[in-house]
Amino acid sequence: MGTNEKNNNLLGGSFVKMAAILAAAGLLVRVLGFLYRLPLTNMIGNRGNGIYSAGYYIYNFFLIMSSAGLPVAISKMISEKIAYGEYTNAKKIFKVSMLVSGGLSFLCALIMAIGTTLLRYYCETNNVTDSLWYRSTWCLYSLSPTIFIVGIMAVYRGYFQGFNTTVPTAVSQLIEQIFNAFFSVYLAWLLVGYGVEFGAAGGTMGTGIGALAGLFILVFYYIKSKKSRNAIYADDKRNYRIEGNREIALNLAKIAIPIITGTAIFSMTNFVDMAMVDSRLAAAGFDAKKIEDLYGQLTGKYVTLSTLPVSISTAVATAVIPSIAASMARKEHKIVQSKVDTALRVTMMISIPAAAGLGALGRQILEMLFPRYPEGGVLITVGSFSVIFLALSQISTGVLQGIGKVKTPAYNALWGALTKIPVNYVLIAIPQINVVGAVISTTVCYIVCSVLNFRALVKATGVKPDYVGMLVKPGISAAAMSAGAIGSYYGIFALVPSNTFAVLAAILIAMMVYLAAMILVKGFKKEDLKMMPAGTKLIGLLEKINRI
Repeated sequence: MGTNEKNNNLLGGSFVKMAAILAAAGLLVRVLGFLYRLPLTNMIGNRGNGIYSAGYYIYNFFLIMSSAGLPVAISKMISEKIAYGEYTNAKKIFKVSMLVSGGLSFLCALIMAIGTTLLRYYCETNNVTDSLWYRSTWCLYSLSPTIFIVGIMAVYRGYFQGFNTTVPTAVSQLIEQIFNAFFSVYLAWLLVGYGVEFGAAGGTMGTGIGALAGLFILVFYYIKSKKSRNAIYADDKRNYRIEGNREIALNLAKIAIPIITGTAIFSMTNFVDMAMVDSRLAAAGFDAKKIEDLYGQLTGKYVTLSTLPVSISTAVATAVIPSIAASMARKEHKIVQSKVDTALRVTMMISIPAAAGLGALGRQILEMLFPRYPEGGVLITVGSFSVIFLALSQISTGVLQGIGKVKTPAYNALWGALTKIPVNYVLIAIPQINVVGAVISTTVCYIVCSVLNFRALVKATGVKPDYVGMLVKPGISAAAMSAGAIGSYYGIFALVPSNTFAVLAAILIAMMVYLAAMILVKGFKKEDLKMMPAGTKLIGLLEKINRI
């Protein structure tokens, strides 16, 4: 049995298997995350959502600075060492990464806690305690310890993914989200009586509890897989140079810093929205309460719904990085091109119909999910288009990082972010447009970033994208699905005047229409279906009717 085959059998599997596991877990995590936001929003309202999101965006920025690039960097470095059979170096990468990530994440957690105290002092001494920044400080206090916990988690996840297994990451994500969902809702309910900002802080407390639960799962898998790892390490002949700690730390930084930079730039667009929505809506004549309400609609509804389907592309991107890095190390250029083609096609196959569905039924979905606060349907309708380009941006970023082009996505993210600012400035200040301007600018940002990434990807890999399979066939099928969703909704609502029943029935019909249309146009390929639940059975069925 060869070394690479042994690695797969003991710890992981193929890129398709890895992506399928992460995609399934990622979708469940997103759904759970979305579901707990429903009671949370109905408890704290749009204003509470605005406070919650303001605190979460600041936390997310510190999180990115401490550990965002580490899972990618660690998985890439370890997968390359495994491909070369350098197992001692793989072990050293894990140990050095733990020291680097632990120290950096602890420092960031400390800075965030101290910074929050200074922010409260500034707001109190300058009598601006009604600002969004001040009201989010309780959220920041509750979130600061989570930065350290997630920093340690990042090392374990990168290590396992480098060994070609995504099961520990997937399971830990699920457990993390289950604990997060329960305690976020429970603590928000417990504290909201003291004020909406305390209810929002209760919601953020669940994040840390969930992260701690996820970390326990990863440590459990690490201990459990010790025997399998030792079996692989037994093949280590040590006929190669052992890298020093400093060298590993520098290599880690070379890969992680550009990734952190690119992710931080994207995160900064949230700060851009936060600052510009506040100032430009004020310039348009809106008062503080209305601004908080509109900002809550933007972050608690548009962002939550539009990022839900992107979990698939996130999973594919995560799986493709170590897989492509290993293939590049072995100079398997044709295999790299095949993996890139599959990743692009599957991503678009999911994101295009998701965007079409949100665009068709955005208002009705919000009325179903947030009966007490149904406003914001126009944000979903206008912003649905962004789902496609966010997904394309993520998968192209993953591929570029996998082939070693880690700086390219960072530069492209910067160009995307820069285009967002003038669009925000002009549109948000128009009273009739208001926060819809932020949605439009976000879409423009993703378009610029994804187009630049895609062009760089094609140039770097030499892949000839399957544009028909990637865009045309899903696009035709999504158009049919969208028409089916709208027609069935109004038809069912006329017979049974219940928005919830009509929406759920229309979504089910739309999914069947999309599946039928994709089968009709021969939109599925075997390698794509292997990444989906019951995909093997569907392959057999489509082969019988000659539609694959």
